[in-house]
Amino acid sequence: MSNAISIKRGLDIKLKGSAEKITGPETRSNVYAVKPTDFIGLTPKLSVRQGDEVLAGTSLFYDKNNPEIFFPSPVSGEVLEIKRGAKRKILEVLVLADKEIHYLDYGKADSASMTREEVIDKLVKAGLWSLIRQRPFSIIPDYTSLPKAIHISAFNSNPLAPDMDYVIRGNEALFQKGIDVITKLSDNVNLNISGKTGYSKEFESVKGVKINRFVGPHPAGNIGVQVSKLGPINKGESIWYLYPAEVLMIARLFETGKVDLRKKIALTGSEVKAPQYFDVIVGTSISSVVQKSVANTNVRYISGNPLSGTKVELDGFLSFYDDQITVLPEGNKLDFLLTEGWFSLGLNKFSISKSYFSWLMPNKEYSLTTNMNGEKRSFVVTGEMEKVFPFDIYPMQLIKSIMINDIDSMEQLGIYEVDAEDFALCEFVNTSKIDIQDIVRTGMENLREELY
Repeated sequence: MSNAISIKRGLDIKLKGSAEKITGPETRSNVYAVKPTDFIGLTPKLSVRQGDEVLAGTSLFYDKNNPEIFFPSPVSGEVLEIKRGAKRKILEVLVLADKEIHYLDYGKADSASMTREEVIDKLVKAGLWSLIRQRPFSIIPDYTSLPKAIHISAFNSNPLAPDMDYVIRGNEALFQKGIDVITKLSDNVNLNISGKTGYSKEFESVKGVKINRFVGPHPAGNIGVQVSKLGPINKGESIWYLYPAEVLMIARLFETGKVDLRKKIALTGSEVKAPQYFDVIVGTSISSVVQKSVANTNVRYISGNPLSGTKVELDGFLSFYDDQITVLPEGNKLDFLLTEGWFSLGLNKFSISKSYFSWLMPNKEYSLTTNMNGEKRSFVVTGEMEKVFPFDIYPMQLIKSIMINDIDSMEQLGIYEVDAEDFALCEFVNTSKIDIQDIVRTGMENLREELY
């Protein structure tokens, strides 16, 4: 019997452009990219040079501080380019893909007959240890450590988020095989699923894990919220976490011996003609997925969800952990005061404060732009953030302690329990228009450097 946990505080933002549960034709890109910037805390060192030939699974770069942790090529082909930024920082390693992918063989394995150390060794040597992340800090964990628990979030409550049930449909046996591998890493593995009626049917029969049900608005699907309700993280503790797509990748390694980084992603947003799912390989180009699905040129492409995703260009690439591409109208046009501004009825405006009559239509879907509707200004104590922040933490006080880099106050106010994405709704509803997620990420990095 699974637990049932209700999340009261939060906010569901209903946007137009959810992906229909159909999968488009298999999408292949000519060029794939692995971006060191996707991995928090990484100091990358190159394993290849421009012009080198690689197989899928070949190391492209590794962590200078942990040389055993490397990051594999998702496809076979030629290293096309190594893009660098300021101070020669490595931004992207681009691989020109072969028409047919050839894989480096790491050998099949049966996790049932393996020890914990053997399972870890296989994941590390195949370059798939990076699929697992740690809280606090959302970094790749030290494989010699022992986590308090492992959490797998099997639902996503973000706006326009992909349906995890649909993502693994038809791969239930493979998912169970991945779970069998994960349970070798810890005796406390949690599978966190949606408790809404009709959801999570594909996950209910998974064996070997503790199943926890969550009901409530976003951010109920966030790992941070789930962990805070099941067992908050204290100083000196850590949990490991991953998502269904990563579990499937781990399962394929043990089943085939190959580093097969395929995943199902959702193309979403009000500017997409036919929002749907696509089977892609990690690091695929945005243009190969979008193709002719977007007619409007005044749009913003986001790798990830609208609240915490990363802005990318059309010629950019899907980030390593993302399973969604969102296309929203760019907010670079002013609203006319009488028809769309403050004097309008606001029937197409989303508001949590009942400033517009749209609150009378709770199921209405909106086509929101990226317009901030205001400039940055000082913090005002309004109680807005507390209404959408389901942690037992004072969000504004924690943010202020981060801004002045008061580490003692940050620890006392519960920074180990949260990450930047947990403040996305606070940023959305905040009248001060402050980049709260950036502030929290900076605070987390300052704290990590202090501790490590």
